[in-house]
Amino acid sequence: METPGQEMCWTVAEVAMYLCVPVETLYAWRKRRYGPPAARVGRYLRYDPDDVRAWVKGRAA
Repeated sequence: METPGQEMCWTVAEVAMYLCVPVETLYAWRKRRYGPPAARVGRYLRYDPDDVRAWVKGRAA
């Protein structure tokens, strides 16, 4: 459940959709230690939306 003012974590599929890349690309990036930071929750990866947005802004030319 979301707390007011706080977004829920994104799944790999949601991040892939946001970045317009295949899910497999995110897994490949993670293997190469590239891409937005993710946290492992059990056997799943979860992304903080603010971290993903900050990573994208840091990549802007």
